Amino acid sequence: MRFRPLAALSVAAVSALLLVGCSSSSPESTPTPTDTAGADLCSVAAPEGDVASSITVSGEVGAVPTVEFETPLEITTSERAVAVEGDGDAISDGDYVSYALGIYDATTGEPLQEAGFDGTALPAMPISVGSGPDVFFGCATEGSRIVMTVPDAGSGAQVYVIDVLDIVPADAWCAVSEPTGEFPSVEFDADGNPTVTIPDAEAPADVQLEVLEEGDGATVEAGDSVTVDYQGVKWSDGSVFDSSYERGEPATFATTGVVTGFQRALEGQTVGTKLVVSMSPGCGYGEEGSSTHELAGETLVFVVEIIETTPAE
Repeated sequence: MRFRPLAALSVAAVSALLLVGCSSSSPESTPTPTDTAGADLCSVAAPEGDVASSITVSGEVGAVPTVEFETPLEITTSERAVAVEGDGDAISDGDYVSYALGIYDATTGEPLQEAGFDGTALPAMPISVGSGPDVFFGCATEGSRIVMTVPDAGSGAQVYVIDVLDIVPADAWCAVSEPTGEFPSVEFDADGNPTVTIPDAEAPADVQLEVLEEGDGATVEAGDSVTVDYQGVKWSDGSVFDSSYERGEPATFATTGVVTGFQRALEGQTVGTKLVVSMSPGCGYGEEGSSTHELAGETLVFVVEIIETTPAE
């Protein structure tokens, strides 16, 4: 099974926040799953500061920004400033956020990465207390532009500009529905290997699922470790891109370790169930241009047989 990281924010940046902390008062000021119990996204966001506030960012939210600051910019702590306050809903714990991201070298001011702007948002990710990205986003509102200073964690100090483009509640993101039109069909041969036929029709714009055979085993709960046989097919041309059937060995993974559409298809089903699910690009590997993944922009179809589930520890 191919996995997609939950966050496209650089690992170095999140590590810097976790190691250095959000203020110079104490290492414990950095949120962790333990000390954020009962906290909310507003309270765990990085604090405001003079360095972040000194950075000038211009241009429309959603477009590549013009970022100006005196170089070299000395960054010793993580700070956050809201350059533009959006008028949309605020992020709630667990919401999925689509965003654009610019990263700039604090020493030279040169852009290191600019992605998700001009109509092609980066793949949405869940923002929850204690996750790491919560320090960046906090409870920002849709349409906001955030400026962050990130201390050196091995790649030099950096300035982040994050545009909050869209917010979807956790329970609505990639929610599963029954097929509403022509849908892929599946035939199994004598050895139990599937053949998926894609209809000559437009791909669904959401996650749609058909149960082929309902099992009577245990229910797959959120975060469970599941063992499945599966085959993945592109809606665009019907080609198989991944198959445990072809490898001759089932795959085992946590439901939270796969793309969201696949996770939604598994959770709530029972062991022994066979199903076919179609997921739009946003619930798979992202819209075309949002990443370099070879499956970005593809509507994916999976036929799945759930063999076993083990509760998360």
